[in-house]
Amino acid sequence: MYESTVQIRVRYAETDQMNVVYYGNYAQYFEVGRVESIRQLGVVYKDIEASGVVMPVVEMHVRYLRPATYDDLLTVKTTIRELPENYRVEFFQDVYNEQGKLLAAGRVVLYFLEAQTKRKTNIPAALKEKLLPFFSK
Repeated sequence: MYESTVQIRVRYAETDQMNVVYYGNYAQYFEVGRVESIRQLGVVYKDIEASGVVMPVVEMHVRYLRPATYDDLLTVKTTIRELPENYRVEFFQDVYNEQGKLLAAGRVVLYFLEAQTKRKTNIPAALKEKLLPFFSK
């Protein structure tokens, strides 16, 4: 299992009239978590795209448990529970506040697609190679 964390400070523009983070912003928090988790492996998302592979989100589920508010320091924990073996990768993402309380829990599925044809392709070898040690038994 691979796990990473990144912190994000809630900006004023991300909140609504109730001073609560607008629910749609969690998709962006999850994206930051995914991009940074890949970066922490030593792979840059931009380089994956430059190699001819894109990774669109095809599914996203979120449970909102507690509100985040302006200026909160959030921790986004991103977990890959299974080594991707084909065109599909599943990220489990949790957002915590500074007190360690779970605010939102999500699951996001992405596909690996050839940029030109938009056809499914296998996980890029460089990414798989970096993930492999976390799944060795």
